[in-house]
Amino acid sequence: MNIATGILSSPSSTIFTFNRCRRFFLSSFSPSYETRIQSYLKNSNSMYPSSSSSAAAALHSGDSSSRIEPNVSQSVAGEPATIKENNKPPKQHPWLIVGLGNPGKLYNRTRHNVGFEMVDAMAEAEGISMSSVSFKAFFGKGCIGNTPLLLAKPQTFMNASGESVGAIVSFYKIPPKQVLTIYDDLDLPFGKLRLLPKGGHGGHNGMKSVINHLKGTRDFPRLRIGIGRPPGKMEAASYVLRRFSKEESEELDFTFQTGIEAIRILLLQGFDKSATFVNSPKPMKV
Repeated sequence: MNIATGILSSPSSTIFTFNRCRRFFLSSFSPSYETRIQSYLKNSNSMYPSSSSSAAAALHSGDSSSRIEPNVSQSVAGEPATIKENNKPPKQHPWLIVGLGNPGKLYNRTRHNVGFEMVDAMAEAEGISMSSVSFKAFFGKGCIGNTPLLLAKPQTFMNASGESVGAIVSFYKIPPKQVLTIYDDLDLPFGKLRLLPKGGHGGHNGMKSVINHLKGTRDFPRLRIGIGRPPGKMEAASYVLRRFSKEESEELDFTFQTGIEAIRILLLQGFDKSATFVNSPKPMKV
């Protein structure tokens, strides 16, 4: 059952959704890149018996010279933008869910890396592999319902996160309002989530880099994860690289589950419903 919709998913609907998403990803790439994606998806056919080789071949039929340049429609936060082509149904742009953090074992489980951990939790919940490395990031592709989804964890170090985000957005032509950025926030109580449709960087260097590489726009949603203020006179720079206690880790697990549910609502039902869900007080589950 989908947590956001409460609708049971049958095997046939799962196959339909998979094939629809696969058609989107194959059709959105350039011919040279498409060959690589075909190889990437080849092993998936055995998981879905109805996806025969003849069906796969049908996905690539047609003369590439007859392709028509798409016209991009306007969108608002929570409403997927579409591409319209003559005599063809509209195709959705993917959503990009990007978590900010620092690469390497040295920074695992530190407060500054909660964006990474949120993306990892989302990938595990949706069965999306994050083993691919593209656009200077650990990268994964999947779907929630019929909505294509990209997950990314930039490996450029926090202060240069925008290099990766900007490259992904440019390649896939993703509208900024479908770029959800997840990061730590010192000004929120520990474990609290806040979903906003836009805003500034608030002194966060990772967000500052993302804004710069999105041509200065601030009109993209962000999910902030509270890590609290440093105790006593501890410097903020030292505090954000501090690891979590056992009790904090348990509380974060609840936070991540709430975040996963919020992202599903965002992609399936829109920003307003997701923001209402995230920003409403919730008791911690025992």
